[in-house]
Amino acid sequence: MKRKYELVYVVSPEATDAQISDLHTQVEQITQRLGGTIEKTDNWGRRKLAYEIGPHKEGTYVLETIDGGGDVMKEIDRRLKVSDLVIRHLVVRIDEEQSVIDRTRTRRTENVRRRRVARGLPPDRQPGEGQRGDVDDDRDDRFDLPEGMDR
Repeated sequence: MKRKYELVYVVSPEATDAQISDLHTQVEQITQRLGGTIEKTDNWGRRKLAYEIGPHKEGTYVLETIDGGGDVMKEIDRRLKVSDLVIRHLVVRIDEEQSVIDRTRTRRTENVRRRRVARGLPPDRQPGEGQRGDVDDDRDDRFDLPEGMDR
């Protein structure tokens, strides 16, 4: 099953641009060999670390967004652990966050439709209706006052 992951790794400040590029190429080859794809690569450049890691006070940060299975991430994790260039790395599964966002959006849309129908309006907003400044039913539930309290 393909999932979406974010991989962030911090490379030693002594590493050259060519070595960082080689490291990215290794990650890319592992991903492709095991049936995954790299969706995005973002080199954040050299930055100061939040805290010292061994003798290092700086590092080059690289972010990769990867679509693949758990076996892809296990192999990448194993390779990065043994690499002398990588100071730290972190793998986070982000498809779960996207499903939470989608569920929240769906729930909010259903609440808006339910409120519109209760007010005698069509469930979906009509063109030209609900412009900025108008009182509309798209307010968020977290702003509703408890029962018995007036505005």
